[in-house]
Amino acid sequence: MRKPIPVLRGMQALGGLAPERTAVTINVVTVFGGSGFLGRHVVERLRGREFSVRIASRHPERSRRLLGTDDPRLQSIEGDVRNERSVAAAIAGAHAVINSVSLYVERGGATFHCVHVESARRVAAQAQRAGIKHLIHVSGIGSNAGSRSLYIRKRGEGELAVRAAFPNSIIIRPAVMFGPDDAFLTTMLGLLRRLPIYPMFGSGLTRLQPAHVEDVAEAIVRALQQTVSTSTATLECGGPGIYTYEQLLRLIARKAGLKPILIPVPFVVWQALAWSAEMMPSPPITRNQVELMQIDTVTSPEMPGLRDLGITPRAVEETLQEILRLH
Repeated sequence: MRKPIPVLRGMQALGGLAPERTAVTINVVTVFGGSGFLGRHVVERLRGREFSVRIASRHPERSRRLLGTDDPRLQSIEGDVRNERSVAAAIAGAHAVINSVSLYVERGGATFHCVHVESARRVAAQAQRAGIKHLIHVSGIGSNAGSRSLYIRKRGEGELAVRAAFPNSIIIRPAVMFGPDDAFLTTMLGLLRRLPIYPMFGSGLTRLQPAHVEDVAEAIVRALQQTVSTSTATLECGGPGIYTYEQLLRLIARKAGLKPILIPVPFVVWQALAWSAEMMPSPPITRNQVELMQIDTVTSPEMPGLRDLGITPRAVEETLQEILRLH
């Protein structure tokens, strides 16, 4: 196992992680949402640190197929964050819990409040009751309990619920994440190739600070290895570059050798299109995605982040070259 990374001053100053340089030995980590985009990378990072990992999901057979390995340190188990007994069973005997479950489209009983608030509180409360040493809750940059957007508001309320139930929890707020197997850069590249006239969100002025999914996963694991004090910590994970939406589109197009015509489309039109799309089994766009594109998702200079954990964030340009080779 790698030597734990010492806590840096940037985090100490904000009262996040403790100044002690020794880390608690962690054997078993339960990961809720471990089969998702971020969760899969978190599991791989934990595996590389020789931790034993429980991947808890409602459909463990899907996780087993995704694992594609007989590693005895990886276990796919049933774990439904909406069920108290299921959560308790999934974390029993674990030293740490990571909750990376998220919801982007409400369907039936799976609402933003149910998943991002009630379920987040349930995981935190059960972790506190079980004496779990570390709890990491994955939220997102821009989460705000006072937002008019239902999705953004519930992510913010979820953070408050987690902190109330597990005071020493660590909250990770990633910016929009990218990687070779993402649904962000890959999707935009595919659309740019198909659409000579490309409709932008609004005027294309929304600012983004995309973070590589592996950098975010590494941040989660490094945060997990620290000794947590009675104070709380929130880390915002963003990449090295800040782009307007239009700048990012032009960057992708240039790297791909494309010359699209970019036209602004009002957000009210996108909302109507997303409302219709959500009736599909796998909607290409959702209303919450449109809402997120109306706010800047960049890290705050007052908040600790990747560099405070000794992580040099990877640039979009580097991964674009890899995506272009794959597609």
